[in-house]
Amino acid sequence: MLPKIALMEEYKPLILITNDDGIFAKGVKELVRAVKDLGEVWIVAPDRAQSGKGHGVTLDMPLWYRPAKFDEDVRAFKCSGTPADCVKIALFKILDRKPDLILSGINHGSNSSVNILYSGTMGAAMEGALHKIPSIGFSLLNFAPDSDFTTAGEYARKITEKVLTMKSEKPVCLNVNIPYDNPQNIKGIKICRQSSGEWREFFDERYHPSNRRPYYWLTGNFYNFEPDSTDTDEWALANGYVSVQPVTCDCTDYSAMKSLQIGIEGL
Repeated sequence: MLPKIALMEEYKPLILITNDDGIFAKGVKELVRAVKDLGEVWIVAPDRAQSGKGHGVTLDMPLWYRPAKFDEDVRAFKCSGTPADCVKIALFKILDRKPDLILSGINHGSNSSVNILYSGTMGAAMEGALHKIPSIGFSLLNFAPDSDFTTAGEYARKITEKVLTMKSEKPVCLNVNIPYDNPQNIKGIKICRQSSGEWREFFDERYHPSNRRPYYWLTGNFYNFEPDSTDTDEWALANGYVSVQPVTCDCTDYSAMKSLQIGIEGL
């Protein structure tokens, strides 16, 4: 009897990785190490830090991308644009098939509560969601350039494995924030809603030494409006949990629709 011939190789999911701290940031290297054996990994990430760019895209200048040398055995490209630009150019110019999953991060610093609106990390993940691709943004609650991302990488792998096997009506988009702590001190993973809060900001005024013209650095403090609400991301993080917030690109305020229909439609 002749041996059976394999008709096709085992399918490997295509995983696109990006970030907003730049392609050579420590967090993206840890994310690649954590998930590279789960599929075929490609990196398309900004050539420099793009924090705070949100879901912005580049319209006032041309974009370019170039191959980049990366420590791990993956295909990597650096792009001159924002994180959302990186996802767009990956989908329509670089990749030869649609990714099964998009991962963004691991970010230096929290993207919980209203920070999601400013986050380039989550801007990239939400760009993936717009194209109906499961997407996850990972952030570590530490801003130091030499942060230890090992624990964050372990949780990123666990959540990535789960999302790759999930069956859902529509692709998920997740905002994942991870406490900066020893693994034994983290109590687990908690599914959360976005906490209500705001940044109370001010501009630090300084003067240029050559012409004495003023310039400004934006700074401020975050205020949590509901510190005792146990179903929020801020509460989860303050109490030692990894917060997982499902995100949608639909910005409609459904609670306001009825009152607006009554008050405005008849005008």
